[in-house]
Amino acid sequence: MNSIPAQRERAATVEFGYTPWGMDVVRLAEPVTVTVANKLLPRARSIARNGGVLLTIEGRLVRSTVHRGSEASVSHLEFARMTSELADALRQPLCADRVSDDQLHAVLVRAGFCPAPTIANVDCSCAARTPMCVHVLATIYALAQQIDNAPQLALDIQSVDLASSDTPGDVVVATWVPLREIAVDTFYDLPPV
Repeated sequence: MNSIPAQRERAATVEFGYTPWGMDVVRLAEPVTVTVANKLLPRARSIARNGGVLLTIEGRLVRSTVHRGSEASVSHLEFARMTSELADALRQPLCADRVSDDQLHAVLVRAGFCPAPTIANVDCSCAARTPMCVHVLATIYALAQQIDNAPQLALDIQSVDLASSDTPGDVVVATWVPLREIAVDTFYDLPPV
């Protein structure tokens, strides 16, 4: 079990992800299954470290404005909704008596749950055309820093109200509409010609 002094000691040596909650988010940028080093990671860490990321968190959507030199990009990360099984486990007395700290994380992992948030959708305004561009990676690092300071945020971005008895379900929110589904004749609500 990690104590507050142990967390502070780890924070002195680890910049991003010094709590298990923050490390779960860092693993989104640095998966342990990758065998080739990502050359964008040092630059992304530098951007996050130097305050180049402005985060806005609304439920499961994390928006960021990333400033790098004279350029700015806007990134969106949508996190998947927590599974109903994990939400039910968090409502159990064993978990409900604890705050979102290392102890709660350990209890969930020992019970066979993965409390780590997962990314459902990613979008960035840059020209990289890759889901994990430097701006998205910098956003992940900045989010990990915030979660290290407030671990409850790791649960909040998965949109689970622990006070509610409703299970979250798997609701998918469309972030775009295919052009073929738009009715051209009624798009502007003009009478047909």
